[in-house]
Amino acid sequence: MSLMEDEVREVVHMPVSDSADAGLLFGTHDANLKRIEEVFGVDVVMRRDEFVITGKLAKKAAEVIEDLLWILEKNEAVDEQKLEYVIYLNESGSSYRSAGANNDIIAFTHRGKPIKAKTLGQKEYIDAIRAHDIVFSIGPAGTGKTYLAVAMAVSEYKGKNVEKIILARPAVEAGERLGFLPGDMQSKVDPYLRPLYDALFELLGSDIYYKYLERGNIEVAPLAYMRGRTLDDSFIILDEAQNTSREQMKMFLTRLGFGSKMVITGDITQIDLPPDKTSGLRDAVRVLEGVSGIAIHYLTTADVVRHEMVTKIIEAYQKGQNPVNKTGRDRRR
Repeated sequence: MSLMEDEVREVVHMPVSDSADAGLLFGTHDANLKRIEEVFGVDVVMRRDEFVITGKLAKKAAEVIEDLLWILEKNEAVDEQKLEYVIYLNESGSSYRSAGANNDIIAFTHRGKPIKAKTLGQKEYIDAIRAHDIVFSIGPAGTGKTYLAVAMAVSEYKGKNVEKIILARPAVEAGERLGFLPGDMQSKVDPYLRPLYDALFELLGSDIYYKYLERGNIEVAPLAYMRGRTLDDSFIILDEAQNTSREQMKMFLTRLGFGSKMVITGDITQIDLPPDKTSGLRDAVRVLEGVSGIAIHYLTTADVVRHEMVTKIIEAYQKGQNPVNKTGRDRRR
């Protein structure tokens, strides 16, 4: 090694408390440690009461380790997904702690589990819902668009800020024909609305859900049921909005009544409409950009909170085609 190369290497001595669990921090077979060393080009050695980090980006690596230790202190697991997100924030000039992603409890499931934003993008999404009457959330699968919107709806209802939760979806099949479905109208539309039911069941429990449904406090319906209505004092969610037509989207947005909020979610890389039809979501984002009271928020692969393979699959598909969205994370107006 030359003298010049040696001069640029940093050495960071990072004290570690006795309560720190190196096994949980470093992961199985030291996988987390090896990943940190690989990304930042450092060597990390643990002594009895300190980490010694050596390399050009030793300070950056130390910041990541501090974030991971902080996560462990909050009794949260440090898995591959969490590690990659902490590294992503660090490389973006931020940190997991300063982002405050997991400090804000949105709601609780019926089993008492707190629901929090897990990424900075999700935190900004929640903040946008709180600050605006209409929010568009656009992003790939697994970013929590629908689940967090439902959690916010439940929170607003329990806080008596709205009198009703309304969830809608366009009845468009994802590339395959379901054919004739037996039963009444509700039975016919249930397959399209299943993701919304799943979120409500987890947050409320089936007994409370059905009680609210009977009283009319919750309504889950196809988009076509919205025509001709004015929705006052309601939290309204339109899911899979990329599959609306231009006319359907305009119809839905003009249902907004006094004391209500709307959240429109969708993934414009997964449009199931015929090629000759324009997505209402794409059109609305174009038309409504800059309108006061409306937030247009983008979630990215960095916000995916499903299995880590979901992120890799999404990124692989994005490389295989022209990216649809090259804008920043958030374009609020």
